[in-house]
Amino acid sequence: MIETRSLRKSFGLRPVLRGVDLAVAAGECVALMGPNGAGKTTLMRILATLSKPTMGSVRVAGYPLPAGASEVRQRLGVVSHHTLLYADLSAEENLAFYARLYAVRNPAPRIAAVLEQVDLSRRRRDLVRTFSRGMQQRLAIGRAVLHDPDVMLFDEPHTGLDQDASAMLDSILKTVAAQGRTVLMISHDLPHAETNQSLPAHVRLAHDGLKLEFEL
Repeated sequence: MIETRSLRKSFGLRPVLRGVDLAVAAGECVALMGPNGAGKTTLMRILATLSKPTMGSVRVAGYPLPAGASEVRQRLGVVSHHTLLYADLSAEENLAFYARLYAVRNPAPRIAAVLEQVDLSRRRRDLVRTFSRGMQQRLAIGRAVLHDPDVMLFDEPHTGLDQDASAMLDSILKTVAAQGRTVLMISHDLPHAETNQSLPAHVRLAHDGLKLEFEL
């Protein structure tokens, strides 16, 4: 479902990714570990169709990037530092907007089910700007799974969350992984990745972007 071959990315004369080979099978959950500056977010942005590689090949859900970006976006759910939510819309209105964007059939029951999954049913009519950071992150996960994507990308989803919110997020992540989706999560927080038993395979990206080390 995710495959890169000899993937390289440079910004001007500065190389960030230097020949990354990565394969994540359908239904597999992988945590990509590494320190800040290792190139994790750069790799994630390429997989999310937000950046183009300098060299090498990339395929997500069977489609090559960047040529198949439109097809990939329909099969992709992304959770990052930015929640991509509208602060002056309610939780329900945000999901309704994305349901239209992704042409979700019969959206009302799907929205209700997603709000229940992320434990926000009681706050469905409240404006997002009144939500805590943890609640916004939970709703962002709801946004990402709304169209039932085949592949989920999580870019350091625990950033800025307190202990209780992190525990809630771990529970939601396990539920998402248990549904058989292909999941790739990046983090520099090893305890969170190890605690999350739904992500059994750990992948560590070397700081110079030269190699990937698998810990199964």
